[in-house]
Amino acid sequence: MPHSKLTIGIVGLPNVGKSTLFNAITRKKVDISNYPFCTIEPNVSVVEVPDERLARLAALSHSRKVIPAVVEFVDIAGLVKGAAEGQGLGNKFLSHIRDADAIAEVVRVFEDPNITHVAGAANPASDIEVLEYELILKDLETIARRTESLSKEAKAGKKGAAEEQALLRETERTLKTGAIKHSDILENVGMLSGLGLLTQKPFIYVFNVSEEQIQNRWQPDGALKEKIAPSSDGAPRRMTGRILPYSVVSAKIESELSELNNAERQEYLQSLGVTESGLDMLIRIGYDALGLMTFFTTGEDETRAWTVPRGAYAPPARRANHSDIEQKFIRAEVITCENLFETGSYARARELGLLRTEGKEYVVQDGDVMEFKI
Repeated sequence: MPHSKLTIGIVGLPNVGKSTLFNAITRKKVDISNYPFCTIEPNVSVVEVPDERLARLAALSHSRKVIPAVVEFVDIAGLVKGAAEGQGLGNKFLSHIRDADAIAEVVRVFEDPNITHVAGAANPASDIEVLEYELILKDLETIARRTESLSKEAKAGKKGAAEEQALLRETERTLKTGAIKHSDILENVGMLSGLGLLTQKPFIYVFNVSEEQIQNRWQPDGALKEKIAPSSDGAPRRMTGRILPYSVVSAKIESELSELNNAERQEYLQSLGVTESGLDMLIRIGYDALGLMTFFTTGEDETRAWTVPRGAYAPPARRANHSDIEQKFIRAEVITCENLFETGSYARARELGLLRTEGKEYVVQDGDVMEFKI
């Protein structure tokens, strides 16, 4: 199914740098005072997906308008241990990220005596346990409400109610063990997709480190990597060999980068010995975690980047921008960005036989430049 945009919900304990990071990567000023729960209402902002191919295509086509793919970030109030029982501001704010495509867990690694940690000191592994336990409790609340409704539907003989009840019981049992089942387990179970269970979404761990730790190439140690290994088929995390996507960022550095122009940003990044900003890394990892990619349309009117799942066929990709005429799709002219850049024009690419005509069975590739024919 095509995505109009990627939505990432940002969660974390109070004072771990969530709002600082949000403020920096979205260039939107929010309250980041050193006070727990300073984020009460969700902060929402949409930012461009960085992709240098878009500007090159627009220049080649002399486009009057350039429309990038976008990512929406949703920052909610910090969670604390016992939020489900009303501690802190409770867990009601988690409903604001129920529709998110992925969840970014911001985990504090940096030490700073001037910034209070709710537990007294930064402990990434412990903080992850607290966060995910609260996510589990929120999902158990959701399951309990849905189970109550299903009981009435099952008694009335509603089709599928009994099957959904069985699936909910299985999911509830798994969550009560403390193991988190991820979205790949539910891909074939559409009946639960509408519940928006938080623990079924892809997780991205964002380790917020100091500038010194960035320069020293900090990475999670073996114990922490074991902590973030995903569960598989309901098995505890430690029993799997895969590691969830994670990024290492410094919210302080990102805040400084947000105040610089492009040239200054690149110079600063080079001085730190890194090749991309935390925002670029987070978006890239988000795309990878969700199996998303970008194709392009270009012309004098506009050049646009479109977000679709990997493996999408040409007609669904067409639906990403004009759903009303998907059924009229006949074929598409396709060329890779690289070939178009090398030749410098559609005319030259056509002369060299680099433009291809593809039909309804064509699987769109990242970086394709497409012109749909109807």
